[in-house]
Amino acid sequence: MLRRWLMHEEAAAPIPDATGTVHAATAVLSGDRRPWYARLWPFLGPAFIAAVAYIDPGNFATNIQSGAQFGYTLIWTIIAANLVAMLVQTLSAKLGIATGLNLAEVCREHFPRPVVLGLWVIAEVVAMATDLAEFLGAALGFNLLFHIPLLLAGVLTGVVTFIILGLQRYGFRPLELVISSFVGIIAICYLIETIMDRPSWGAVGHAVIAPRLDGTEALLLAVGIIGATVMPHVIFLHSHLTQSRIVVETPRERQRLFHFEIIDVILAMGLAGLVNVAMLIMAASTFFRAGLQDVGTIEEAYRTLTPLLGPAAGALFAISLLASGLSSSTVGTMAGQVVMQGFLKWRIPLWVRRIVTMLPALIVIAAGVDPTRALVISQVALSFGLPFALVPLVTFTAQRAIMKELVNHPLTTVIAGAATMVVVALNVFLLYQVFVG
Repeated sequence: MLRRWLMHEEAAAPIPDATGTVHAATAVLSGDRRPWYARLWPFLGPAFIAAVAYIDPGNFATNIQSGAQFGYTLIWTIIAANLVAMLVQTLSAKLGIATGLNLAEVCREHFPRPVVLGLWVIAEVVAMATDLAEFLGAALGFNLLFHIPLLLAGVLTGVVTFIILGLQRYGFRPLELVISSFVGIIAICYLIETIMDRPSWGAVGHAVIAPRLDGTEALLLAVGIIGATVMPHVIFLHSHLTQSRIVVETPRERQRLFHFEIIDVILAMGLAGLVNVAMLIMAASTFFRAGLQDVGTIEEAYRTLTPLLGPAAGALFAISLLASGLSSSTVGTMAGQVVMQGFLKWRIPLWVRRIVTMLPALIVIAAGVDPTRALVISQVALSFGLPFALVPLVTFTAQRAIMKELVNHPLTTVIAGAATMVVVALNVFLLYQVFVG
């Protein structure tokens, strides 16, 4: 009976391709001369899936609260966090290309069994906490946009995300395109919101070039932005997305493939960073400017936008939240599957994992827990799990025996190590403030 539900596997199954993307990418890597956009197109996708985690509903809550309380002041923290995210996701993509394994599999090969089991438990807790936040965000989006009761909206979220996950049977490209479309919807919504807000661009520029923190509360929010932006579950997932997407044989091809993945990361994470900046600008230009500094929940932001900017602004906000929740919930389920397979060589049907990860969110909704409060609690779990993904990633990518010609440059390792220490320290501080301060 157990074997029906739990399949023991040696490695991740190759992601099928039904679109010709692999053939196009192989031709480019072999030296095919075609326009630059045609050369780049086959390689775009993995980083856009990972980027969804950087504009998930948890970011909505943090950015809105930061903009409402401190105006444009904390924009610099979003930029700093985004630069760290670019570096981390680049290392994760590189690990998958260099080894043909994802981060969890590399951990399984190089760490003792007790350490592997401990890392798996932590990664599963992080994946479930992530899915809780993202699932709640999508349910809240359905609720705000269509006035569906929150519990029914939660069930609808589960159904829709399962349908999206089902696209994997048709190859990796359909899922990449759907997730990238969600990212585009979010970006368009906030582009329109930013135009409607009419922000003070001079004040925005000053906040970028003259960073400052106004008191302890601003420090806590800055820690929350930086700490919650680097998402541990997509560190595992991104290495999986590149490990078997385009299979190459020679060192030169691996290096060329990695260069294309760098562009993918820069474009995807750059777009995610702009969306986060736009969220904070929206909150600062509407709530902070109007003296509404107590707007701290997603529901309050939605209700307040309509009288300030009109019904269209509220609708755009709800649409972007729904797109964020659906896409990031899908990605969270994928990450959970990768974590289990990588650490334990186990795979379970995605619909089973989807149901299991739905249950905590449905319980939270049924119990009447404030969704925004649940989002904040989930970020604490993410903060706790972050070092257990970052430290192995930096350690492995610095070893030539593992990475071969794609080993980190010494300066890259120093920068990545310093960024890891800063992010971990900030998360420890955040946890201290939550539980002790």
